[in-house]
Amino acid sequence: MKKRIVLFSIVALVALIFTFFLFSNKALAANEVIDDTTESRLIEIKDNQAKSLEDYQEKYGDDTYGMVAYILNLVRIYSIPFCFLGIAIGAIHKYVIGIRKLDTLERGMGLIVSFVTILIICQILPLAFAVFVKFGRG
Repeated sequence: MKKRIVLFSIVALVALIFTFFLFSNKALAANEVIDDTTESRLIEIKDNQAKSLEDYQEKYGDDTYGMVAYILNLVRIYSIPFCFLGIAIGAIHKYVIGIRKLDTLERGMGLIVSFVTILIICQILPLAFAVFVKFGRG
């Protein structure tokens, strides 16, 4: 019985590897070179981000402070969906899975509190940085 399981596993692995190479070659052959509209759109996005970084550097009067402000702005923007996802996972642990298991109930509450704290910190940190740089530098 064990020999059959091992033999079946080996055959399945070989079939999986063969299938992967068979379909990956077709996918690589089907890829086309980036067309002009996509390339121009990528260049436009890159230029907009570079201009945004330069705007922050001009606003704060220093390259380092401008870079930090730019990064903090990106953290502020991207932390919102990340933290809402974490809060949703915590709510599922607390209110759905936690009905049956009490340790999961506590884990869910911990996740909710953690992600709300992270969200508040990520939203207030750019404001605190701006206040410190504008009024604290003198």
